Amino acid sequence: MKKKMLIGIVAAAILAAGFMCFGIWFLSGAGSTYYYGQIDNGKLEQTGSKGGVINFSGNGNMDYSYTLFCYNEDGKGKDITFGTSRELKEGAFIRLTVMPVRGVLEWSEVQYEELPAAVQDSYTGGRKD
Repeated sequence: MKKKMLIGIVAAAILAAGFMCFGIWFLSGAGSTYYYGQIDNGKLEQTGSKGGVINFSGNGNMDYSYTLFCYNEDGKGKDITFGTSRELKEGAFIRLTVMPVRGVLEWSEVQYEELPAAVQDSYTGGRKD
């Protein structure tokens, strides 16, 4: 009986440690990838309150949403949707930090010269000022 109880306690401890490690990994942003895009305000959607009291969208005070075609550091592209609290500068280049399960963790404006070479090639003649 004591042996089964000891095995159960050890198994529970291992399971709890596993959940803690997953939680730390999930919250830390480890495993995230950078994607780069260019702001096109034609792709802007206002997602703010539509008269309801509670916003169930899960995006906090993100009243705007962009869906842009973005490129990773190798130049491979895909559509990425992310929220902002304001309309962004038309033609600005941005870097998105994207994690597989959580989506876009953060974004920041970058200069064309800061884009990886493969991404710059995707924007040939590509700067809008």
